Amino acid sequence: MSLPFIGSFAIALLLQTNSRLLPATVAGLVAATVTIATATLYPLIMDGGVVRFEMEWLPQLGVNLTLRMDGLAWIFSMLVGTIGFLVVLYARYYMTEDDPVPRFFSFLLAFMGSMLGIVISGNVIVLSIFWELTSLSSFLLISYWHQSSAARDGARMALTVTAAGGFCLLAGLLILGNIVGSYDLDAILAAGDQIKGHPLYLTSLVLILLGALTKSAQFPFHFWLPNAMAAPTPVSAYLHSATMVKAGVFLLVRLSPALSGTYEWFMLVGLAGITTLVLGAYFAMFQQDLKGLLAYSTISHLGLITTLLSLGSPIATVAAIFHMVNHATFKASLFMAAGIIDHETGTRDMRRLSGLLRYLPITGRLAMVASAAMAGVPLLNGFLSKEMFFAEAVETHANSRLDTALPYLAVAASAFSVAYSLRFIHSVFFGPPPHDLPNQQPHEPPRWMRFPIEFLVVACLVVGIVPNLTIGPFLKEAAFSVLGQSTPHYSLSIWHGLNLPLLMSMLALVLGSAIYVVFRHYFSRCDDGPPWFRHLRGQRIFERVLVTVSWRWARSLEGRLGTRNLQPQLRWVAFIGFMAALLPLYLSGFQSRMIAPSGIDIPFIGLWAIGSGLAIGTAYLAKYHRLAALVMLSGVGLVVCTTFVWLSAPDLAVTQLLVEIVTTVLILLGLRWLPKRTEELKDEMTFRARFRRFRDLLLAVTCGIGMSFIAYAVMTMSVPDAIANFFLQNAYSQGGGRNVVNVILVDFRGFDTLGEITVLGIVALTVYALLRRFRPAADSMAPPDQQQAQFVFDDQQPDREVGDTVRDYLAVPSVIMQWMFPFIITLAIYIFIRGHDLPGGGFSAGLTMSIAFLLQYLAGGTRWAEERIRILPLRWMGAGLLIAAATGVGAWFLGYPFLTSHSRYLDLPLIGKVPAATAMIFDLGVFLLVVGSTVLILVALAHQSIRINRLRALEETREEAA
Repeated sequence: MSLPFIGSFAIALLLQTNSRLLPATVAGLVAATVTIATATLYPLIMDGGVVRFEMEWLPQLGVNLTLRMDGLAWIFSMLVGTIGFLVVLYARYYMTEDDPVPRFFSFLLAFMGSMLGIVISGNVIVLSIFWELTSLSSFLLISYWHQSSAARDGARMALTVTAAGGFCLLAGLLILGNIVGSYDLDAILAAGDQIKGHPLYLTSLVLILLGALTKSAQFPFHFWLPNAMAAPTPVSAYLHSATMVKAGVFLLVRLSPALSGTYEWFMLVGLAGITTLVLGAYFAMFQQDLKGLLAYSTISHLGLITTLLSLGSPIATVAAIFHMVNHATFKASLFMAAGIIDHETGTRDMRRLSGLLRYLPITGRLAMVASAAMAGVPLLNGFLSKEMFFAEAVETHANSRLDTALPYLAVAASAFSVAYSLRFIHSVFFGPPPHDLPNQQPHEPPRWMRFPIEFLVVACLVVGIVPNLTIGPFLKEAAFSVLGQSTPHYSLSIWHGLNLPLLMSMLALVLGSAIYVVFRHYFSRCDDGPPWFRHLRGQRIFERVLVTVSWRWARSLEGRLGTRNLQPQLRWVAFIGFMAALLPLYLSGFQSRMIAPSGIDIPFIGLWAIGSGLAIGTAYLAKYHRLAALVMLSGVGLVVCTTFVWLSAPDLAVTQLLVEIVTTVLILLGLRWLPKRTEELKDEMTFRARFRRFRDLLLAVTCGIGMSFIAYAVMTMSVPDAIANFFLQNAYSQGGGRNVVNVILVDFRGFDTLGEITVLGIVALTVYALLRRFRPAADSMAPPDQQQAQFVFDDQQPDREVGDTVRDYLAVPSVIMQWMFPFIITLAIYIFIRGHDLPGGGFSAGLTMSIAFLLQYLAGGTRWAEERIRILPLRWMGAGLLIAAATGVGAWFLGYPFLTSHSRYLDLPLIGKVPAATAMIFDLGVFLLVVGSTVLILVALAHQSIRINRLRALEETREEAA
């Protein structure tokens, strides 16, 4: 499972090339390795065997990384790996060198790994994580050609629908785990009677079905799948055959032992499945785009599978699994054939295509066989599973009108399937030669581009002719892994005598052929959709819902509660925080212990009196003089640093001091681009303005006094010292370090730190993205007054930035700051190395290194610094996050929980014994990410000067021209 993700990262990070061969080779090797590794597990899953791997993750919450391979997971893993390999081979020739090919194969492997995670997850919470990863990776693949608005809209629609369903699925699985008392899949599957007898059964069922039906594009959520056809054809072939849309029906099969067999299951799943089966086939007949026809046919066949699963009978479950495999083979081959047609002719419009058999004879014949399998023609695999569907349709499963109408609806949908299959073949490959094609000379594609279609078509034939010798044993294992001892006796013979299912199949073939012969000219003229449903378009309804939510409701709510001013937003934050603190006091009846002053330290109180005065001065000057307010705010930070020193917390003091330095400089750089503020005139100080200020003052004083009491109560209350003693006693023996604070951060609470640095990276990327769109105020474009007094802007150097002039009026300080660069780097290394035993660590060292880069930008300006120092902050951030995560994953490979550290002494020549701990590697990741995040924000701020000078030069040029 991890191999596709490793391959995805390797291609994305290492293969920055436009060549198609190397990324395709790596992706193909990964897919082939997945397939071979899965195949080798078959002896272990025979006769109902289960291969299980479990690693502790969050054992207190019942969430462990559990992987299980049984017959069902094995057959799906083989589909994902095999078809994934064929898609990679096909994409090698389909993609052009103008496309960012490494990015495509990186996304494709991530998609493969996500689907494998769903298939082999043994814990439902882990399954939901991979479920969302498939939505995210499919979004990246569908929007691969992001320059196309259709690709962007289709990807957004797919992500919105499937991600919303994923949230519902997570809620349903949480309820399911709460009912059973475990999130382990085996425990849930064994508790079917307990689940179905619980009052929350229907709630969990509805939520889980929302997740499954949205993912598999079942009615009424079917509309997103045709819009996903803007993706490259290899993506469509993979998505429709073996991955994303199969995830929903796979989940229904997987959970059917625990959830099926009730009237609620039959009605909810059956209504969705039958409606999708009929409407999908009906819509497919009227499509003009080849991929659109195949997309609606996929929706219809998924509806067939869903309908089978709704029946709840063992033989229907076997038929559903069988049709999943069959559908994967003929649908992947048909999409690849459609891609070849588009690649060679330049169009997918069936009204412009005809007579292509004379130009694409081999591809045409392959497409005919695959279409016949899709239509259910005898001696092909689609016929066998569809005949099993007819056999189940005529059985009685529930005394309802839906069950009574099922045989008729099944025949009608199958007739529609025959009709659109005939249309696909006849309108494209037969008739007069094509004319007015974008590519006038279509021809057969390269041999290896056609090989995946040949392989899959041969599979359709072989399975259809000798099913018992090919798919039979694997289908048996998959069915037994779901049904257990309830697995029925069934036959995959191609001849069962002249019976009702066979008559239904023949009737569907005859009716479908007649429908196409009678209405084939009418099909090609329906440009505005199928009759009776022209005005019922899911995409339009979806867009109207989004408009209603985002423009009407959200804008109305924003108009009532939102504001562009920061002050009202902070007011709400402070008020909600105050109420949140007041709530537990109210619930407890305002009963609390008395806080008695003890051990008053007069100098300490004086120190905080100074800090309070600086804070009040900051609040007052923030409106009129930002620089003075920033200086006073820095004084508050120094008071906090001194407090940490006073309370014997040197680690916190060092970190706080470095944070103050970095944030003060960054805010100072940001102040440069803000508009000037002027004091309000006294006659403009209305009653409303005075009331607002008094209200803010009252809120600030109230929250401040409340926080002071809480802080004092926490610091003076008597608490058990078991936690503190545990860390003091085990920091060195288990963490390999004497600096207890740093050992806690990188060892005992390493998972928290990993989350925090991830958030830090996200914040840095967000700040960078916002500043790229930021345009400074007009009155901030001129050079600052202190520079104007000593430097006259040179009109002959429009690219010269304001920051470059710092050396002209701060010559000596700039030289000193430049000379400090190697010394600060040495200090950063020293702080990092000593951090495990003495105050320091990766975070402090990262801030120190960031200060070194800050000084270079301040001393020489943006251009000067970047011409001499090659800084790639995104790579620093990526490397840091990967190193930190790899440290945790490394513990897994040694059989320990995530982020378990190991410490020992290394005997180095000439140095002697040196303490070493794997937590230092994790700390290295923290160091790199802190440096990258800080420098990224610095770069975003510094580049404003370059942008401003370009704008200023442009404005001056326009004024001269005028």
